[in-house]
Amino acid sequence: MCGITGIYRNNGEPADRQALERMTRTLRHRGPDDTGVYLDGSLGLGHTRLSIIDLSALGRQPLCSDDGRFALVYNGEIYNFRDLRRTLEGLGHSFRGHSDTEVCLHACVEWGLDAFRRFEGMFALALWDKREQRLTLARDRPGIKPLYYCHAGAGFVFGSEIKALLASGAIQSRIDWAGLHEFLHFGSPLGANTHFEGVRKLLPGHLLTLQAGAAAVKPFVPEPDGNLPRPDVPAAARMVGRLLDRAVREHLVSDVPVGVLLSGGIDSSAIAAFASKHHPGQLRTFSAGFDADEGVSELPAARAVAERFDTDHHELRVSSRNVIPVIERLVRSHDAPFADPASIPLYMLSEMLGSDTKVVLQGDGADEIFGGYPHYQFGALEPHLRLAGASTAWLRRFMRRSPRGGSAWARRFWRLQTLRQADRSEFLAALLSLNFLDAPLLRVFAPEPGSMLRASDPFAWYRACFEQLKGLDPVQRMLHADYRIRLPDRYLEKVDRATMAHGIEARVPFLDKRLAAYAMGLPSRFKVRARDKKYILREALRGLVPDFVLDSPKIGFPVPVGHWLRTSMAGYLRSVLLDDSIARSGLFDRSMLERLIDEHVSEREEHGPFLYELLCLALWYTAYRPIA
Repeated sequence: MCGITGIYRNNGEPADRQALERMTRTLRHRGPDDTGVYLDGSLGLGHTRLSIIDLSALGRQPLCSDDGRFALVYNGEIYNFRDLRRTLEGLGHSFRGHSDTEVCLHACVEWGLDAFRRFEGMFALALWDKREQRLTLARDRPGIKPLYYCHAGAGFVFGSEIKALLASGAIQSRIDWAGLHEFLHFGSPLGANTHFEGVRKLLPGHLLTLQAGAAAVKPFVPEPDGNLPRPDVPAAARMVGRLLDRAVREHLVSDVPVGVLLSGGIDSSAIAAFASKHHPGQLRTFSAGFDADEGVSELPAARAVAERFDTDHHELRVSSRNVIPVIERLVRSHDAPFADPASIPLYMLSEMLGSDTKVVLQGDGADEIFGGYPHYQFGALEPHLRLAGASTAWLRRFMRRSPRGGSAWARRFWRLQTLRQADRSEFLAALLSLNFLDAPLLRVFAPEPGSMLRASDPFAWYRACFEQLKGLDPVQRMLHADYRIRLPDRYLEKVDRATMAHGIEARVPFLDKRLAAYAMGLPSRFKVRARDKKYILREALRGLVPDFVLDSPKIGFPVPVGHWLRTSMAGYLRSVLLDDSIARSGLFDRSMLERLIDEHVSEREEHGPFLYELLCLALWYTAYRPIA
């Protein structure tokens, strides 16, 4: 795992070495073991290395082909690299070392851009063809590894994180209002959008080619087929078990110690079960809990799973006294406000790992491919519930008078309110929003920023994705939309930044190419039923994972951020949001901010998720000073 960055000057001027070195230094946390740069006229590549496979100097990057035609910088792990190497050796290729990077380069030399289809793993890379003067960027199908780019005047810059682009000196820090509007609804910008004007994310499963000043972006893999013919439930469960077992075994390949992040839920417990079977020696597992878990804690379940599989188990207690500096550092890690508070314990767990465990396996992706979220069941019932939507207003008003008395019930009634959205893409998008439909999302902004936000459609990316998915049944549409949007734009970004901030490589076996393709092709009834979610996964794990895990309801990872902002962090919240520099920014309506804080602290209303968004936004504005 590494950090990559680069510059391409399309006016023929040479790449600026000093700028390239500045950009590369910003990514040192992603690769603390080594640094390298490559210059060829108008092209410059930078790399920081986290040594995982082939720790020798033969794994250094940028890596050049034997004839000097190609140069590669690469961030990721290709788990089938040994099979690819044997195939390439049969075709006459010879290798100097044992890294997957070298296999990746030879694969590109042999098969060109078709090589990306053959990779099983996670990657973001840049390939320079010196003879053709062509730069190619590519990102893995699920979007596990990030890659950002920007066209800036006569230049083009890219990197694993936005901070590398900003360090180039070629771009200005300006707010992207469309990205900010999406953030307010979903906790992060969607698709190619970011918080910075002109800075784009390369979409998952896409490649960008830049040659003679002309750029083109296109997918290199087809979308997963959601309607493949499949066997009966017992046969499908056996296949899921075999594919997951194989995926975990391959994700354990490493020349450094490997551990598992264990929450005590189905997904991480399954990974711990398979990993303990294949891992040599005692597997290390890590869990986090909170000082205010409001009666919900996964630590006891995680501890029981660890005992079941005899792991070397470690626990971290997260206290509100320790999270303020973490939140501030996370803004720097993301180069953006990021509204998923689950990144707090993940960041702290990664910090706890230190240099003892450089690779961790964790369970992201299972909910999106096997149907683990409540909104899938709700979406399946949507046609039958629409008539009930209009009658829920009095219930919603009742719940607002007692926000602490039934937050779970408030959430259920809120789901009914999403039925007001006539457009199906707006219905799904509203269902996934972090805030209630009547939350003062835009009213908290001053008039001019508010008008800039209203000029964009926060549901636009959902509409575009739904248009491509209209042939699927309602549950499959939601699964595929989450796989394309929420998984890469929120959850995988959370995992990458929180772990790579400490030079930790996180691997996600559930997003193995074969397992994900098989699971996405299974009929909806294999995943979501009236009383069950992840039905086929539970069947596949029965007898391997303890029944108390398989039969427990999903509780997610409940970070008590609303409680913290009401109690121990209330003073900090006020000091940030009501600071004079924020007032001078002209972004917010100060009186509305004060009202929201007072309502939340006094327990008259529950504004926790929205206030956390605004806190992160204010911290980002203070740190980066983007032009509004």
